[in-house]
This record gives sequence, structure tokens and C-alpha cells, in this order.
Amino acid sequence: MSDENKSCSVPPPGEPTATPSTAPMWIIVVTLILLFIGGIYFDRNSGWFNAKVYSPYASAENLDACQPQSGAAAFIARGKKTYEAVCGVCHGPDGLGKPGQAPPLAGSEWVIAKGFNRLAHIPLMGVAGSIQVSGKDWNMNMAAMGAALPDEDLAAVLTYIRNSWGNKASSVAGDDIKHIRAKLPAGAQPMTHDMLMQMPE
Repeated sequence: MSDENKSCSVPPPGEPTATPSTAPMWIIVVTLILLFIGGIYFDRNSGWFNAKVYSPYASAENLDACQPQSGAAAFIARGKKTYEAVCGVCHGPDGLGKPGQAPPLAGSEWVIAKGFNRLAHIPLMGVAGSIQVSGKDWNMNMAAMGAALPDEDLAAVLTYIRNSWGNKASSVAGDDIKHIRAKLPAGAQPMTHDMLMQMPE
């Protein structure tokens, strides 16, 4: 081989050459971890681009729940709190009741009736024996869970259940409960289905 051919095939000393290379694996892993952590942070703190929402609130619903309430909203919030403490154990936080234990309140004809007289008597006096709710017979005994509640609290509970879980009915005032309570006979026994049906709505 001639010297001329040798000089053509070998690059001159010091000239850079291209070689294939890949990013180190640790850089890829760290990048993915940072993206994952950033996604979690965004999900918890962004408020999903709602300008009203910022840390420590995670959503508009969370923000609204923490705002001071007044008027009808405050009354229903009071009813919800009392309901969850006194009634929700049996009837469920979703108002769907519990099989063999307590009937549903969501969609119940007793709850969404035009008047609330019969409904108010149930927690004030309790229920004994079979009662029909939404076309199903419930053979149960319910204590007078509302008898010890202040009038305003019981009214708030009834207003809450009459306007939750798809229910839409008129509100109940503390004076309404006071008026009904004043007419209860002393030492009265729990109500039966027939007794409730004999009184006005």
C-alpha cells in the first residue's frame, strides 16, 4: 500500500470523531421521579387553574366548605352536622338507610311530603312496628332520637334531610317544632304506621 493511500484512510491527529452515546440511566430515573412528584404537588395544590383556589385548599368545593355561612346555608349546615352525629349512624350519611336496620330517607314519601307534621312526630316520639317506606315494609323500632334535641336543631335536621340526596321540600323552622312539641301528650307511646297516617301531613 502506498503512502498516499495511508494518508487518506487515517484522520489527522487531534481531529474529533463522532461516537454514539446515550444519556445516563440515573438522569432518566431522576427526571421521571421529579415529574411524578410535580404531578402530585400540582394535583394537591393547583385548584385546577381556578383563580380563587390556592394553598391550603385543594378544590373549589373544599374552599366553599370552609367559608363562613349564614342564612339558609348555615341552617342546613347545622342540620347536616346534627344529622351525622345523631341520625347518620342508622340512616347512613347518604340517606340510603341500612338493610334490616333503618329505611332510606332519600326519596322517602315521609320526608318529601308537602307538610312536615308526620315527619316531625317520628323523631319526637319514635316509631314502633311495621312502617312502609318507598313501597317496602320495615319492621322496626326507632327511639325518639329527636326528643332531646333543641327545637332549632331538630328543625335544622328535618330541613337538611328534606333538601338532600335529591329531596326537594320546604324547610322547617324552630317555632314549627316548638308548636308540635307543645301538643304532644305526656307519656305518649311511640307512633305506629296507622297512627301517623291518621294525622295531617
